[in-house]
Amino acid sequence: MSGKVDAGRVVIVIPARYGSTRLPGKPLVNLAGKPMVQRVFEQAKKAKTAARVIVATDDERIIKVVEGFGGEARMTRTDHRTGTERIAEVAAHTEGEIFVNVQGDEPLLDPVAVDTAVNALREEPAAAIATVAVPIRTPGDIMDPNVVKTVLDFEDNALYFSRAPIPWVRDSAAKIHARHLKHLGLYVFQREALLEYPTLPQGELERIEQLEQLRWMENGWKIRVAEVEHDAVSVDVPEDVKRVEELLQKNQ
Repeated sequence: MSGKVDAGRVVIVIPARYGSTRLPGKPLVNLAGKPMVQRVFEQAKKAKTAARVIVATDDERIIKVVEGFGGEARMTRTDHRTGTERIAEVAAHTEGEIFVNVQGDEPLLDPVAVDTAVNALREEPAAAIATVAVPIRTPGDIMDPNVVKTVLDFEDNALYFSRAPIPWVRDSAAKIHARHLKHLGLYVFQREALLEYPTLPQGELERIEQLEQLRWMENGWKIRVAEVEHDAVSVDVPEDVKRVEELLQKNQ
C-alpha cells in the first residue's frame, strides 16, 4: 500500500482536559503570548497528511478560546478515563478513515512526527495503530520512570512499553551497546480500532505501569512504531512553562 494518504480522510484530535492536578487549566496556560492549546493546534495544522484538526475538551472555557482563534472544538463527556476515550467519542460522530491523537500539552509538536506515524500505519495494511519513538541520547532517561521506553520486533511492531529500562543489559561488564527508544505519546488509529477501544477490558499490566497503550497489547492488538528524530517537549508542571517559552523564542 502506498504511503501517500488522502488528507481529507485523516483527522487530528487534540484532547484538552481543563482539570490537571499538577497544572490546573493547563490548555489555557499562556506561552509567549498564546494559550497552549493554540500552540498545539497551530503545529498540528502544519501536518501534511491531515486536513482537519479538532480540539476535544470538557470545558466551555477551552471551547471559547479555540473558537476565538478560529479553531474547531468539540465538547465531550467529563467521565473519560483517558485521552484516547475522549478521541473515540469524537470519532464516533466524525467522518474520517484515520484519527490522530496529538497530546494537548506539547506546544512544540513536530508536524513531521504526525506525518511519519500516519504513513507508517498506511504502509502496513494489517496494522490498526501506529505511534512514534526517538532514540534515547541522555543516559539518565533510561532509568527515569517518567520516560516511557519501548522495544520492537523485527517488523517494527512494539513488543512492550515500560517505565522500566528495557532492554536491561544483564552483563554490565561486557561492552554491549544497547539501543534504547523513548516512546512519544502520539498515536494514529484506524477508525474501527479507535471505536473499539472503550470496550476493551483494562489489564493488569496497564494498571501496574499506568500506560494506556498496554490495554491494546494485552487485548492482542499490534502497535506499529516509527522512529523520528526530534524528542517531544511537554508541559506538565509550572516549571515547564519558562523552559518551553525559551524554546519557542529560540525557534522563532
